[in-house]
Amino acid sequence: MEGLPDVASFSTKLKNTLLQYHSIEDDKWRVTKKMKDVTVWRKPSEEFNGYLYKAQGVVDDTVNSVIDHIRPGPWRLDWDRLMTSLDIVEHFEENCCVMRYTTAGQLWNIISPREFVDFSYTVAYEEGLLSCGISLDWSEKRPEFVRGYNHPCGWFCVPLKDNPKQSLLTGYIQTDLRGMIPQSAVDTAMASTLTNFYVDLRKALQKA
Repeated sequence: MEGLPDVASFSTKLKNTLLQYHSIEDDKWRVTKKMKDVTVWRKPSEEFNGYLYKAQGVVDDTVNSVIDHIRPGPWRLDWDRLMTSLDIVEHFEENCCVMRYTTAGQLWNIISPREFVDFSYTVAYEEGLLSCGISLDWSEKRPEFVRGYNHPCGWFCVPLKDNPKQSLLTGYIQTDLRGMIPQSAVDTAMASTLTNFYVDLRKALQKA
C-alpha cells in the first residue's frame, strides 16, 4: 500500500507516540486558550518547526458515542465545521483505515483550503478509547488544495469515574499547514479550531 509499510507495527508506533504525549508533565504546557468548558495548551513540537497542541474538556456522552463521532465516518462530516469532504481511501480492519479529507479556508482565507491523507487507528485505552492518526506521503494531489501534514495526533476519551455517562476528552494535535502562513495566524487558527471542535461535537451529541 502506498506510503504505508506494515500496518500492525505502524499502528503500534503511532499509539505509543500518543501515550508519550499523554504522559508529558503539566508544567511543560502553556495555556493558549481557556474557555468555561475547554482548555487548549501548546508546547514546541519535536516533529516539526511548530507546536504540539493539547485540548481537554468534559463531554456529556459515553466514550463509544464520542469516539464514533470523531473517528472517520459519516458522522464526522455532519458536525465538524472545518471539514468539507471525507473519503475512506482504504479500509483494513474495523478500527483502521486511510482517509482523505479537505478543510475549509480559515481566518478570512489567510489559510486557504487544505487537503490531508491520514492513516487512522482506534484502540482501547484504560477504560476508554484512543483514536489517533498521522498523515501519509500520498502522491496523488488535487491542484486546488494545499496538502497539509498531520504529525502524530489523537483523541483520548475515558469515562468520568463518578459519572460514566460523561467522558473526559483530551486531544493532541500538531498540524503542519504548509504554505506561506505567518506563525501567529496558525496559532490563532489552531486554538479556535480546537475550541470550536468541542462546541460542535457537543451540539452533535445532543442531537444524536
